[in-house]
Amino acid sequence: MRTRLTELLGIDAPIICGGMMRVGTADLAAAVSNAGALGVMTALTQKTAEGLEAEIARCQQMTDRPFGVNLTVGVVASPINYDQYVDVIVNSGVTIVETAGRSPEPFMERLKAAGIKVIHKCTTVRHALAAERLGVDVISIDGFECAGHPGEEDIPGLVLFPAAARALKVPVVASGGIADGQGLVAALALGCDGINMGTRFMATQEAPIHHNIKQKIVEMNETQTQIIFRSFRNTARVYRNSVSQKVAEIEAAGGKFEDVHAYVSGTNQEKAWFTGDIEAGMVTAGMSGAFVDDIPTCAELVRSLIADAEDIIRGRLARYADAS
Repeated sequence: MRTRLTELLGIDAPIICGGMMRVGTADLAAAVSNAGALGVMTALTQKTAEGLEAEIARCQQMTDRPFGVNLTVGVVASPINYDQYVDVIVNSGVTIVETAGRSPEPFMERLKAAGIKVIHKCTTVRHALAAERLGVDVISIDGFECAGHPGEEDIPGLVLFPAAARALKVPVVASGGIADGQGLVAALALGCDGINMGTRFMATQEAPIHHNIKQKIVEMNETQTQIIFRSFRNTARVYRNSVSQKVAEIEAAGGKFEDVHAYVSGTNQEKAWFTGDIEAGMVTAGMSGAFVDDIPTCAELVRSLIADAEDIIRGRLARYADAS
C-alpha cells in the first residue's frame, strides 16, 4: 500500500504510531518500525537529554528501519531545555522528527539543516497551513476524537481530515478515532496519505504499560472517554474514570488548575499506567478504543490492518463500483 507518506518516509505501511508520553519508548518504536510502519519515540519520556541519547541508541540497536522522535513543546509544567534535546536528536542520526504542541519554528532551521523530515501535529487547518509555510514535510491532523489534546474547536475527523487534505500541499496524516482497516480506508478516501494511531498501539504486546490498562482499552466503547481541562483552555481527552469525573466536577464549580493538579499529577499517572490501577490517575485514551478488540503484537496489528484495508477496497468498495 504505497502513498506519498510511505515514499517520503521509506516505510511499507502508511501508518504512524505517534509519540505518547510514558508509552513511546524504544521498545514500542522499534516494534512498530520493524512491522513496516513508523514507530515514534517520545523525547520527554526521558527526563534528561542524556537519557534520550541512550534511548535512541537502544532503538537503533533494535531496528534498522526508519523511526522518529516526538518533541512536544509547551505541555510540561517544569522548565525544559529543548535545545539540548534537539542537539541530541540532530547528532544521533535520527531522520524523522514529530513535533507537537507549540510551533516547530524555533527548531526548523537545525532540523532541516540535518536533513531531518519533520511531521507536525496540529488540530486546525490554519495551524497546519502555518506549519507548511515553515517547511514541515508532513502534517498530522488531530480530529476531536483523538486522545490527549484535541484543541479547542471540536472539529471531528470526518470534516477535519478532508479540509486539511484540500488545503495543504504536503502529505496529510489522519489522527484520532482510527484503530482498524476501515479507519485507514476512510482516511485515504478523505484525501489523506496515511494514519496516526495512539490508543490502538497502546493495546499491543510491546506497549510498556500494565496489561490491566490494555484490557480496559479492549473493553471500551465509544462513550468511555471524557473531556477535561476545557476551562483551562488545555482540553484533554482521557479515559472516563473517578479521577476524570472529579476533575470535571471541580472545573464545573469554577475551580482552578491548582485545585485539580493533585488528581492529575505525573506521579499518579505513572501509578495508573504501570500498576494497572485504572482509578489511580489520569489515563489518556481516545474514542478509537471502541474498535480495539485484542492485544496483538505490533507486527500482527499492522499486518491485519493492511489486510483488512485491502479486503475492503477490493471487496466491498469494488462491488459498489461494479454496480454502477
